Amino acid sequence: MDDDESLNHTKWECKYHVVFIPECRRKKLYQQLRQDLGEVFRQLAQRKECQILAGHLVVDHVHMLISIPPKHAVAQVIGYINWLPTAAV
Repeated sequence: MDDDESLNHTKWECKYHVVFIPECRRKKLYQQLRQDLGEVFRQLAQRKECQILAGHLVVDHVHMLISIPPKHAVAQVIGYINWLPTAAV
């Protein structure tokens, strides 16, 4: 653990590989918005005290390695990050 993260009485390193897919694998989602989505995802993650360590936007889905503190549920964070860009289409 090079970059130790800590809460009051714990040290943690929680990294998750997450893949999410828009409904019906809408390919048009990433055609126009591809350049901006990476920065949008990073800003949304920072609002939830998370950090996107790596990411890859494929034509019809997204791969990301994200560090999420144990005080946040993974499903809540990913739901928060995933909702905005897919709702905009």
